[in-house]
Amino acid sequence: MSIPRPKNPLFSFIIPAYAEEKNIALFLTSLTTILTTLKIKYELVVIDDGSPDNTGAILRELGKTIPLKCLFFSRNFGKEQALTAGLKYASGDAAILIDSDCQHPLDIIETFIKHWTQGYDVVYGIRQDRDGDGYIRRSLTAIFYKLLTLGSNIPIEPNAGDFRLLDRKAIDALNALPERSRFMKGLYAWVGFKSIGIPFKVTQRPAGCSSYTFRKLSSLAIIGLTSFSTFPIRLSMILGIITSCSALSYGSWIIFKTLIYGRDLPGWSTLTVAILFLGGIQLIAIGILGEYIGHIFTEVKKRPQYIIAETYDSKKES
Repeated sequence: MSIPRPKNPLFSFIIPAYAEEKNIALFLTSLTTILTTLKIKYELVVIDDGSPDNTGAILRELGKTIPLKCLFFSRNFGKEQALTAGLKYASGDAAILIDSDCQHPLDIIETFIKHWTQGYDVVYGIRQDRDGDGYIRRSLTAIFYKLLTLGSNIPIEPNAGDFRLLDRKAIDALNALPERSRFMKGLYAWVGFKSIGIPFKVTQRPAGCSSYTFRKLSSLAIIGLTSFSTFPIRLSMILGIITSCSALSYGSWIIFKTLIYGRDLPGWSTLTVAILFLGGIQLIAIGILGEYIGHIFTEVKKRPQYIIAETYDSKKES
């Protein structure tokens, strides 16, 4: 059964931007052209995530000809926080999250809206290929999602990203979540609602390269694992059990061997390896617990997820 939608809905386009001075003008011009063709009512909410280049200045200049609402962070807080701010600022009946690097195909927007009018509350894009990521990154991504699903009862689509449409119900549900260590892909799945995936091919970035370094991706992966999965803690427990059983078995063998064959010359190398092995496992377990405690510490401090240094509305400026 189709859910009735507003007759003249407002669509909020949430656009995080970081160091996109070479792409942002082309992207916003292309986007407004497509939206004019679709004849829909929309607002463009751009979040400048503390860009060190001229992205902010270009946005203000574009605001003279394109209706823009901009949030300027006081520093770089990260894409997850930029999306969070955009969702809180959006006033539309539905929001479409899209990157400003021109890699998300704009012709999919019409398909997103069509499925929304048919009753779907969440319409998300699914990457058909990851050829541009490289073999190592693809392999690590696959391992990450396998680990994530092992300790979580929430199914998370591995090839789905932030490119998606969210109904107002889903937006309000996400805005109600108070956590500060945010893994948005997990939060999209956690809130639920009627969803459908739309396959798409990533287009080539016109200029520049991704600001997501290996360090940032690793940090986000750790947040995702510790926020939505207990597998790391279970893994440390399993390693402890295996190590204890192995030590008990080896100790029993030594006792048996001593009783049958007499005492052997002590092996210092074996003892050293055993101590280092056990010490390594203990440090890994402490590190895993430390990550979870670190999340608790972050939540207890209750610092704001981001700081908005300035807002800009081209309609009010004109």
